[in-house]
Amino acid sequence: MTDAQLLQQIVGGDEAALRTLMVRYDARIRYIIRPFLPDAREQEECLQDVAMTLWRKAGEYDSSKASFAAWLTVICRNAALNRARRQRAEAPLDETLTVPSAEDEVLRRERQRRLYAAVGQLQGEERQLFFRKYYYGQSTVQIAGEMGLTERGVEGRLYRLRRKLRRLMGGEDG
Repeated sequence: MTDAQLLQQIVGGDEAALRTLMVRYDARIRYIIRPFLPDAREQEECLQDVAMTLWRKAGEYDSSKASFAAWLTVICRNAALNRARRQRAEAPLDETLTVPSAEDEVLRRERQRRLYAAVGQLQGEERQLFFRKYYYGQSTVQIAGEMGLTERGVEGRLYRLRRKLRRLMGGEDG
């Protein structure tokens, strides 16, 4: 049965279809959430968050916008980030914590816009390296193992990538 057929069954309220989809993508989901949630209990709870999101949003999937795997990746990453943020929010607050000003927020958004534009210019291995490290939160060791590089090689490439991004964003480093 295809992913699209399973999603249609989930929209119709078929819990068995959801279980089938979760089993089919279990390894991928765990791979995505593990860097954000090292605690096994948190990972299991995040799996439940992903299942609930799939249950609620199965009807919203649009195959003309993204592949199912890409859509699922975004759901998993967001669920893991949300759970990690909740963990940080529950941690005791530092009394020196300040609320950013409106000006700080405008500057942050401008830096974010420039970063998106710069990342859009990356190609091939640079783009893959950026996403592995800064989007999926993979460790240097994991990246090295999966890309067939040494840790030192990954660190060097990340250093050059950060310099290139600064340059593309209009920074002085070049």
